[in-house]
Amino acid sequence: MTIAKHMNNMRKKLNQVREQIVQAAMAYGRDPESILLLAVTKKKPASDIRLAWELGQRDFGENYLQEALQKIEELKDLDIHWHFIGAIQSNKTRHIAEEFQWAHCIDRAKIAKRLSAQRPANMAPLNVCIQVNIDDEPSKAGIDLAELAELALEIH
Repeated sequence: MTIAKHMNNMRKKLNQVREQIVQAAMAYGRDPESILLLAVTKKKPASDIRLAWELGQRDFGENYLQEALQKIEELKDLDIHWHFIGAIQSNKTRHIAEEFQWAHCIDRAKIAKRLSAQRPANMAPLNVCIQVNIDDEPSKAGIDLAELAELALEIH
């Protein structure tokens, strides 16, 4: 596939998703501008991320740290908002704190505290999302709903 054809295909797909967001927002009385589209790019080449960025996409999610770090380095000339969306192990917190703007799978105070402590002072605070297992399924990650308030207060 040519680059032009690939870009047109990506433009079409992004526009379809953006239109679905507008329609859903309007159906529920929300401002479409208040909704963030996060493009998950795991296993996609940096060239695809660059194309999506050229089409106006600014937020990208990765869940494999090593793959993400390579892409971040390759695309450092772009103003990308990087989101880490995978499970976070203690040995990965420094890179996440230094390279990402968002961490989406916080389920322990220890991880949140490490991310905060390792965040460079010259960077804005790291945005975090607490992962909650609302179905109490043992195979699913996240904290129990009953633990949410306590964790939120602890990492505030």
